[in-house]
Amino acid sequence: MPLWHVYHPPGTYTPGQKQQLAADITGFYTRFGLPKFYVMTLFHEIGADSFHVGDQPAHDAVRIVVEHIARHTEDPDLRKRTREALAALLAPHTTGRGLYCEFHIDETPRDLWMMDGIAPPPSQSEAEQLWARENRPTPY
Repeated sequence: MPLWHVYHPPGTYTPGQKQQLAADITGFYTRFGLPKFYVMTLFHEIGADSFHVGDQPAHDAVRIVVEHIARHTEDPDLRKRTREALAALLAPHTTGRGLYCEFHIDETPRDLWMMDGIAPPPSQSEAEQLWARENRPTPY
């Protein structure tokens, strides 16, 4: 699953802007065959007195932590393309709005992940395709 934590000052995003960012993130992954429900986006409002870049309170900064669990990549070129694609996806929601943005991606071992008590099916398997069609985990 991709799990996105978006840390931002209060008022940075309206509910509609949050919905659009979550939709853009979800669309990025579903085009590669991941089920929609694999994608989670959590918005964390952090007050300026608790959000500092360096030693200065940040009123215009967004920090994003992305956890990739469903898919991992070892290929340096693909990792670079992924990083650049995510930067482009984020730009209209961050730098394009004049916000400072920093993000990183962690890759969590897939064998430490379950959904509704079910281990996810192998990547790109028939069972995973079924999960994508039904948009929910089902025993396989």
